Amino acid sequence: MGSPDPIRKIVLFDGACIFCLASVHFLLRHNEKGNLRFATQQPKYSESQDALFSNIHRGDTIVYVSGEDVFVRSDAVLEICRELNGFYPALYVLKIIPRPVRNWVYDFIARHRYAWFGKKEKCLLPTAELALRFID
Repeated sequence: MGSPDPIRKIVLFDGACIFCLASVHFLLRHNEKGNLRFATQQPKYSESQDALFSNIHRGDTIVYVSGEDVFVRSDAVLEICRELNGFYPALYVLKIIPRPVRNWVYDFIARHRYAWFGKKEKCLLPTAELALRFID
């Protein structure tokens, strides 16, 4: 795993969503640069955020912050793919699909994620090694 990128790259996710937690585990395995950091959208984190995070829509969507840029929904997913190893950065080509179409697919999955995958009562507790990649 590489050293963290000096540019802030943070993925905000629903810590109670089993699909979202599985996605974070996937990102941890496929981000060899080690430059992605993670935080849940649950109140403990959101209450302590700086001005950059104070205006971000949270809730039913993934949020990706790269430096001063904020991406949500399908744009966030595609931007995150650019930080992964292997063929995943090539998925960025899906950006040619109009955003309303991409976001319709994203929203459909987001609306059904609890029914399809379930919900945890408690958030993920990372191992000591991975804890450095998480923000309280």
